Amino acid sequence: MKRRFLSVVLTAAMVLSMTACGVTAPEAPAEAPAAEAPAAEAPAAEAPAAEAPAAEPAADAITLVMAEVNPLDTIVGMTDQKFKEEVEARSNGSIIIDLQASGVLGSENDVLDSMLGGGGTIDMSRISAFALTSYGGQKSMLLSLPYIFTSREHFWKFATSDLAQEFLQEPSENGSGVRGLYYGEEGFRHFFTVNEITDINSFKGMKLRVSNDPIMNGLVEGLGASPTVVSFGELYSALQTGVVDGAEQPIANYKSNAFPEVAPYMILDGHTLGAIQVVITDEAWNKLSADQQQILMDAGKAASEYNRSISESKEKEVLDELKADGVTIIEVDDITPWQEAVKPVIEENIKGLEDYYQKLVDLGK
Repeated sequence: MKRRFLSVVLTAAMVLSMTACGVTAPEAPAEAPAAEAPAAEAPAAEAPAAEAPAAEPAADAITLVMAEVNPLDTIVGMTDQKFKEEVEARSNGSIIIDLQASGVLGSENDVLDSMLGGGGTIDMSRISAFALTSYGGQKSMLLSLPYIFTSREHFWKFATSDLAQEFLQEPSENGSGVRGLYYGEEGFRHFFTVNEITDINSFKGMKLRVSNDPIMNGLVEGLGASPTVVSFGELYSALQTGVVDGAEQPIANYKSNAFPEVAPYMILDGHTLGAIQVVITDEAWNKLSADQQQILMDAGKAASEYNRSISESKEKEVLDELKADGVTIIEVDDITPWQEAVKPVIEENIKGLEDYYQKLVDLGK
């Protein structure tokens, strides 16, 4: 009897002890209600499964590899990032832009060779408009003619016109295998040099870096200098070692690529406006549904508008920084001698395209 009584007592004590543990265990983190949520609201654990459709597109997402030769802190790099954000947001993550910047996929020509060669390793790229010149982009070539655009407003009249859409589709229509999505700009391009310069006459006899583009070759020759082909990735060392005496870039790219360290003189001749465009291979484009293609077009429009909103202010900000850092900035008071020097290259390269050339000129009036 005593044993039974003792057993009952012990059993009761154990029950009380377990009950007590059941109370105190949840209360150990009693001031963290979130910790109680899994136990108290067990169904909530199924919430992620309920939201599976939102995560599902990411699992089946189409990834488009996009190349950029410049760093992400440049005008073009910032524009690329805006495009990436817009595409991924508008597609609910069903299209991912794998943005590879700072030239890790090669120069613009390397990238275009890869894209046009097929294989799908690079689907998209931000390129300079003139980069398509060597690939049959005759209309795009006009955008890089010296002094074709008299102001940013002139360029944006073109970039938002029906004429721009015609230019963008030219490579695809010619069977090149790529098509343009949208235009932007990275500011006017200017020459910079290792040694001091004062005016247009300073370039006589200099070796100036070019990317083997016929327009740029003609421009450099018009200045009395020698065009010297150097890849963009090797330009810093070429300036440093004397392979070339100078080169040309938009102001923001000049700074972000550290060229002021080896070529601290820049003359603001503004020979061309750095017209840019984003291109996609026809192969990648045709894999997209009509809705996804529209998403890319809409995202491109948003990125283009963003580019327009930041380009001039970013350029001015960088120019002020360059002056503060001791870079010698030479203003050009009279652009007439420069325009006269490049007339031959303009006349040579508008043959057969005179109507389009005139349309571009008229947009600036």
